[in-house]
Amino acid sequence: MNSTAPTANLTTAELNTALSLLRAGELVGIPTETVYGLAADASQSAAVAKIFAAKGRPADHPVIVHIAGAEQLAAWAQNIPDEAYLLAEHFWPGPLTLILERQPHVSDSVTGGQNTVGLRAPAHPITQQLLQHFGGGLAAPSANQYGHVSPTTAAHVRSEFSQDVLQLVLDGGACDVGVESTIVSLVGETPKLLRPGGVSREAIEAVLGHDLEHHTNQHSAKQRVSGLLDSHYAPRTTLITGNLAALHHEAEQRLEKGQKLILLNYQSIPNIPFLTLHPMPKSADNYAKAIYATLRQLDCAGFDALLLELPPTETQWLAIHDRLSRAAHTKLKYV
Repeated sequence: MNSTAPTANLTTAELNTALSLLRAGELVGIPTETVYGLAADASQSAAVAKIFAAKGRPADHPVIVHIAGAEQLAAWAQNIPDEAYLLAEHFWPGPLTLILERQPHVSDSVTGGQNTVGLRAPAHPITQQLLQHFGGGLAAPSANQYGHVSPTTAAHVRSEFSQDVLQLVLDGGACDVGVESTIVSLVGETPKLLRPGGVSREAIEAVLGHDLEHHTNQHSAKQRVSGLLDSHYAPRTTLITGNLAALHHEAEQRLEKGQKLILLNYQSIPNIPFLTLHPMPKSADNYAKAIYATLRQLDCAGFDALLLELPPTETQWLAIHDRLSRAAHTKLKYV
């Protein structure tokens, strides 16, 4: 599998190779500021189908279309409210996805058969450069097997797919944000926060001048969008979350059975013999950058279970708690 070296810009040869593959209906791994994406020409249904086949993704699960900027909104959406342009002005390019009424030509393969489409202008300079030259939209969910931990480096992407499936990964270094984009629906009378992410709820509400409804699953949202399934972003090793007291009890029981454990501790330093510790960053921004890469690293380290001490619950941790809740195989009650 070919890969560029980490860079802020593509050479002419790299750009032409990526454009040729995409226009030929092939897949390309692309960096964004959130996570790496598995990109295909969103106007080619057969190309988008390759994304679903490669990921093992359900056919009715929509994918986000990545565009260069707000000037392309009308090519993909109709009846666009003023709020869409207002949010795009403030947060694009950046980690915000807008759900809008789709144009009739937008394929069901992109929308999951719904009358809406998710649109985002990513901020990573490589993908911005690619989109500016491509001219259209790129369907690009996270570049990993469906339900697995999202990739935040090109190496993560290469570990997920063979070169037969993915010939080229553009290496833009480690992702700056590290968790997926915020998703806001502007369909209907009231804007809705469907997925917390790289743009805070408070920042969006400040621009809109009113509160957002917050929906945490597809049932309450009455809409299928990326990342709202109850189980998602999960390592293959059992991940157990909770507070330190609950994890302490769990660890003692598992250590008695001879299991190999590691604790991703946020702040506390527990006194549990034979338990490996992996301290996590103290700031929400740094934690977000580190969490997926950490889960991927520990997933390959031969542990029987990963224990994770939940971080604080202040608003800046909302997106992290959302991802950890979906990634956890077991959520211990607080004790």
